This record gives sequence, structure tokens and C-alpha cells, in this order.
Amino acid sequence: MDNNSAITFKYTDEFEGWAKTPQFIEDFIIKNNIKSVFEIGAGANATIPPDVVKRLNISYTINDIEMEELDKADPVYTKNVADLCKDDITGSFNTKYDLIFSRMAGEHFYNAKNLHANVYNLLNEGGYAIHCFATLYTFPFLVNKLSPDWLSDKLLAIFNPRDSYQHKKFKAYYDMSFGPTNKMISFFNTLGYHIVKYTGYYGHSYYNRVPLVRTLEKIKAKWLVKHPIPMLTSYATVILKKGA
Repeated sequence: MDNNSAITFKYTDEFEGWAKTPQFIEDFIIKNNIKSVFEIGAGANATIPPDVVKRLNISYTINDIEMEELDKADPVYTKNVADLCKDDITGSFNTKYDLIFSRMAGEHFYNAKNLHANVYNLLNEGGYAIHCFATLYTFPFLVNKLSPDWLSDKLLAIFNPRDSYQHKKFKAYYDMSFGPTNKMISFFNTLGYHIVKYTGYYGHSYYNRVPLVRTLEKIKAKWLVKHPIPMLTSYATVILKKGA
């Protein structure tokens, strides 16, 4: 494929990794006649709500490495405790899926090669993988990676406070967590994936409480959309397919 044809750059207002994810994934399920879904790292907060799962009449499995998190979720979901970053674990699964996706979990994969290889093996032929994730080297995420946990926890509480029960903070590794660089494109192709679309996003909301810095960040982000540097994205969405 011509990899360049699959690459786009946008501003974060369009990013599917936040509030737009449920509709984005629902539309994708309908358009591609998806019957079985596996969400990586869903924990207590599955992307597709229970009523939509029932309406779409799909099998929907949520995954986490802690049963404690999955126990907080609605019983409509099948619950799976597994660490997909480990060496090939697919032998412990008795089914494959039409769609496997993650929402703001990619930066928490400590072994991205194992994770994406496991996902590939768990997909049906012609199945899709979608990942929406934070990327290096935008400044807040670089600080998060380099800071000790106690400091990153404090910074998060200041700049992006949230309900710690329903939205637990997990360690971020940023292993192979970048925008559409040549290295990332080669990484996915080597694993056997066909890249359907790879979108890098510029900008973030971590400076919202500092108006001047927030304005400067928006100016920088809009400039980068017009003059993209893949290594400087803040977020990315990649759509992958198993098979042509």
C-alpha cells in the first residue's frame, strides 16, 4: 500500500479518543457489520454503553488486568482478565473477534510488540484493530513518563482532576506510542497489519487552567496541522486490518 495515503493530521477537537469515541466505534461496528468486539483495558468504563450493546446485538468483551476494575462494569459485558502485553497468550482464548480496540490505553502498554502481536492473533481474518492513544513527545506526556508516580499523580490532580474510583490512574510507559512516523508504520506492517488509516493529532487540554499558555498551545497545534511533524503529535488514532 502507499502508506502516505493512510496518514492524516488534525487538531485535537476531532480526536476520537475522548467523548467522540462511543459514536465513532458504534458507527464503525455498523458500517463493517461487526458481530464480536473486544475492548482492551476497558476496566470499569466500557466505551459502548450497555443499551447500545443490546441494540446492536453484538458480543462485547471488556478486558483488564484487574478483576476489581471489571467488577465495577455492567453485567451485559463478558469480562476478561488478561495481560495482553505478555508473550503469546492467545492459546488461553477460545474465540476470535471482528474488532479489537483500545481507548486511551496504548500509552499504558509496557510491551507494545507483544500486545499488538496478540491482538493480531486474536482477530478473525479481515478483522480490525483500532487504537486511540496519547503520544510522545508532547510536553505533558514527556513529563508524565519521566516523573516519579507521586509527582505525576499530583500534576494530574492539578491539571486534569477526575474521579479516582471510576477512573483509576495507571502507569504510562509510552512504548511504541507515537504518531504516524516511519518507524510506527514499519512496526505495524512488520506484524502483518494493513494500515487502513493513521491520524496524528496536535494540541491538548492540560493548559486550560493557564490561559496564556493554553493560547500558545493552540497556536502551536494549528501550525503543526499545516506543517506536520509526526514525532510531535499529542494523540493518534490508528485503524488496522488483518488481511488485505
